[in-house]
Amino acid sequence: MLLDSQLVPETVAKPGSFVGLMSLYESNYLRLMRLIPDLERIDGCFHSRVAGDCDLHVEILERCRYTVTLSLTYHLETDDGLLIDPDITARVYLDGKQAEVMAIGDCQRHTTLQRLVQEHHKELDRRWRRNVILNKWLDYLSEQGHLVLER
Repeated sequence: MLLDSQLVPETVAKPGSFVGLMSLYESNYLRLMRLIPDLERIDGCFHSRVAGDCDLHVEILERCRYTVTLSLTYHLETDDGLLIDPDITARVYLDGKQAEVMAIGDCQRHTTLQRLVQEHHKELDRRWRRNVILNKWLDYLSEQGHLVLER
């Protein structure tokens, strides 16, 4: 089994480089598989509930032969209604054992995420930034004890 506990994407290769980005995709894959062990065979909507954290909502948006596209988010109740944040759509490449962010919500409430969204403008930098966000969030979800299993 592949382990990601010692893999820190920023130390594998220069941050913002293509090689670093591919390492980050690999790290995202490993973290997603730890969070959703049955990802290769599940379909539909799922959630993970742990004490002291928001409910994690996962929806399988598309399943193809070698890829799975999914949505990961929290649903937060506010005075103005439901807030979906962060709103991440990721594509998992099952054959290549990589996962990349395809889209991330434009309106981030968290100051760290806002700063990351505003810092870079080039495509490689955008991809790096989006995938660092996913990587760090997946690490946090794992630390909180989230686990998405088939019902």
